[in-house]
Amino acid sequence: MTTTDDPVEATLERLSRQQKLSLVRGAPDPEGTATGYLPGVDSVGVPPFRLVDGPLGIRAEGERATAFPASIATAAAFDTDLARRQGAAMAREATALGQDALLAPGVNIIRVPHCGRNFEYLSEDPVASGDIGAALVSGVESEGVVATVKHFVANNQETRRTSVSAEVDERTLRELYLPPFRAAVDAGVGSVMTAYNRVNGTHMSDHEYLVGDVLKGEWRFSGYTVSDWYGLETAVGAANAGLDVEMPGVSMEVWGGDGDGDGELDDFEWPDGIPDGTHAGLFGEPLAEAIDAGEVPPERLDDMVRRVLGQLARFGRLDEAGAGAGDRGTDDGEGDAGELDSQRHRDLARDVAARGTVLLDNDGLLPLDDVTDVAVIGPHVDEAKLGGGGSSETTPFRSVSPLDGIEARAEGAVASAFGVPRIESVSLFDMLPFVGDEADDETGDAGDTAEADDRDPSLDDAVAAAEAADAAVVVVRDATTEALDRDTLDLPGEQDALVEAVADANDDTVVVVRSGGPVSLPWREDVAAVVEQWYPGQADGEALADVLYGDRDPSGRLPVTFAPEGAYPTAGDDRRFPGVDGEVHYDEGLFVGYRHFDAAEAEPTYPFGHGHSYAAFEYGAVEAGDDQTVSVTVENVADRPGREVVQAYVRPPDVDGVERPEREFAAVEPVHLDAGERRTVTLALDDLALSRYDTDEGWTVDSGSYTVEVGRSARDVRGTATLER
Repeated sequence: MTTTDDPVEATLERLSRQQKLSLVRGAPDPEGTATGYLPGVDSVGVPPFRLVDGPLGIRAEGERATAFPASIATAAAFDTDLARRQGAAMAREATALGQDALLAPGVNIIRVPHCGRNFEYLSEDPVASGDIGAALVSGVESEGVVATVKHFVANNQETRRTSVSAEVDERTLRELYLPPFRAAVDAGVGSVMTAYNRVNGTHMSDHEYLVGDVLKGEWRFSGYTVSDWYGLETAVGAANAGLDVEMPGVSMEVWGGDGDGDGELDDFEWPDGIPDGTHAGLFGEPLAEAIDAGEVPPERLDDMVRRVLGQLARFGRLDEAGAGAGDRGTDDGEGDAGELDSQRHRDLARDVAARGTVLLDNDGLLPLDDVTDVAVIGPHVDEAKLGGGGSSETTPFRSVSPLDGIEARAEGAVASAFGVPRIESVSLFDMLPFVGDEADDETGDAGDTAEADDRDPSLDDAVAAAEAADAAVVVVRDATTEALDRDTLDLPGEQDALVEAVADANDDTVVVVRSGGPVSLPWREDVAAVVEQWYPGQADGEALADVLYGDRDPSGRLPVTFAPEGAYPTAGDDRRFPGVDGEVHYDEGLFVGYRHFDAAEAEPTYPFGHGHSYAAFEYGAVEAGDDQTVSVTVENVADRPGREVVQAYVRPPDVDGVERPEREFAAVEPVHLDAGERRTVTLALDDLALSRYDTDEGWTVDSGSYTVEVGRSARDVRGTATLER
């Protein structure tokens, strides 16, 4: 008999210990679609609970979904409303595919430009990452799906990610790496995924200080924590540290390996960056034995289950919650059926791809005239670039290649040439030969397979096409994946040589870069325009044509600094990356990205926040408000509409003995202005940019004058104001 009206507590009272254990450890999904699965307890009204991969779209096994642009492209739009709408759309698609929790967003700071997973992350700056990450969380959960922020914390490289220890001081953790997760918690995120790596010697799944004290204690996170897949180290350590759910909970032989469960993987040599897929089931019998031995308090198991049930109740999954198990409670009248591959989702994917596109350089060639004869050149112009490799791979219903997109938009002649051989794709799944061939199809880049590459690319053909055209558009790409960092920031294959040859043949050459982060651009001064498109997803060619022909203003701005490979703070020092003796030392402290280039007085190739528009904007005087805001008048002085991304940075006062970045990103506001339109833009400065963490005093705002710089990038200041504190 229950003794409480609280549906979570009432359900908890009715569960046996074995049933409780079944709710904190994953099991095989009988439908075979989920990335992670909790079987539920039907007798007490707890339904099955399915977790599915993101964050570029839904990766349910054997299913298709809208392939949104890479997360870094979403961040490049610097628009929280756009991010929220993307999160909501992904949640609707998760619902349509029978999934309850989305394993997204990823908010790890882009510390290492070589990191193979940067395309899944948002920025080198904690405020920018926190703003967009929180918006994605809000969007996902507005549609009745649990968001899962990941990977907590200091997971900033893929090299030896399952074992490497991030040696990082408390202040740097607090000011740089933890804030995006705190922003997600403040936004109401239902789940936090722990990272594979260690922090200061302790695996994150066992990290009582960061998981128990900081996340659950200080921040009062009330949702559940979940391990990364096969990321649990110990039953006792993890349970006592505050980990609530083990995923996937069963050996890869059952979950995704050869399926016969006979232990054939026991002798498999797991590649660097891949967790041991046989190390599972720790929250099953081992946890029960630990409770019996007094090593884990029984109330800890109750808390683990309570946190899972709390999210089920929050989103209407418990019968006792009053909504009925499975009722999604969406806010758009769609009920619990969800929405998949709808026209509005297609349009949104195109909007995000276009809005996240950054015009790095333009000598006046862009936008192209409608009647321009164009040569579209590159090894992959016939296929959309959907994303990088790994757990975020999404299979769309449709996709549009760069060539198809330009051909559909152009009124002039369009020629094409591949020029050089295709770039070999890379994927986490390629490192696991027993997973099967089906994973190879999930990238959607059909031309990446050897059997599809039956043509004979010719550099001479590319040059001839460029010579015969009014303008040449060269489309290049990198190749990145989860579980593998890049060896170099150079574009792979012969693509640099292709750009140089085409640029020699045609002065009006545009280079379109599709990359997961910063890349080297040695030819940038030899071409007329450079466009960074990231991984644009299924609407690739449509969004590219929108920007090239000026149907949309290129309003994306860089959420990461582009610089020569050797200029980054992690370059040339194995201690900092990839690490020495199992440890990677964050010796640069707070000085990551633009903060480093400011401190080193070094000129980046393209600074944080950089990006051109087809319009021109003039800024008025900056005025400080009484409520930690600044205002500035912005006018579009061009004869065409445009979208400006107004940015604010804070310079702190000097304090003896305290080292601080020269400036910190504090706020951003995108604004659409018609030709001749003028508008006053108000920016609310984030507390993080005004404060610092003192290991003795905690968060501190120093007394003195704070200079607020307002402009178009970290290096393009248009006006200043002063705040006194």
